[in-house]
Amino acid sequence: MTLGIGYLFALTYLYLVDIEPHNAEGHGLLQDVIEKYYGKRGGTRLGAALNGAMGDNITPAEKEKIFLWIKGGAKEEGFTALASIFQENCALCHSPESGLPIPPLTSFEEVAVLTTMDMGQSVKGLVRVSHVHLFGMSFIFFMTGGIFALSEVDIRWRSLLIATPFVAIWLDIGSWWFTKLEPIFAYTVIFGGFLMGVSLLLQIVISLAEMWIWNREDKRS
Repeated sequence: MTLGIGYLFALTYLYLVDIEPHNAEGHGLLQDVIEKYYGKRGGTRLGAALNGAMGDNITPAEKEKIFLWIKGGAKEEGFTALASIFQENCALCHSPESGLPIPPLTSFEEVAVLTTMDMGQSVKGLVRVSHVHLFGMSFIFFMTGGIFALSEVDIRWRSLLIATPFVAIWLDIGSWWFTKLEPIFAYTVIFGGFLMGVSLLLQIVISLAEMWIWNREDKRS
């Protein structure tokens, strides 16, 4: 039960950090996954935001100035004339003090990061999150699978359900890397995550049901 609740909190965190901010821009789950791992390679993150919902927060003249600055190489000396635009229109939300899971825009260094082509998650970042998730998820399913292995489900279905989450781990986490190369693999990321959640749910529910519900009813009869 504790592992199941922990998994629900992990899903909630994933939604709040990776999905909800993109939904505010009108993006679906598939587009969220693509942008996270493949990036937006048709332009800069700042340009994409200004062409989207964030563009309504500044005037057309201010937007034109920012685009000209980006087109000119987004150099530090040209940022001075734009600093007030970001401070007055963006810093309220895009600052460390806001506590929102969005990039800050209070200095040249912070803004400059968003003027390079968005290549998605870096290799270093992927290595970090991959090794944490592979270790963590393997231990979780080792424990839940060990309990479920003692259930009275038919051995063929039991074996399948014990193996499924480990296959799902590779489909989900492995596809992060493939999505960085080709966005089509975002479908596999979503399918792997769905399969992982369903298999964990079944292992927990069936195990608890056999321990606390089904066996008691059998003994009463």
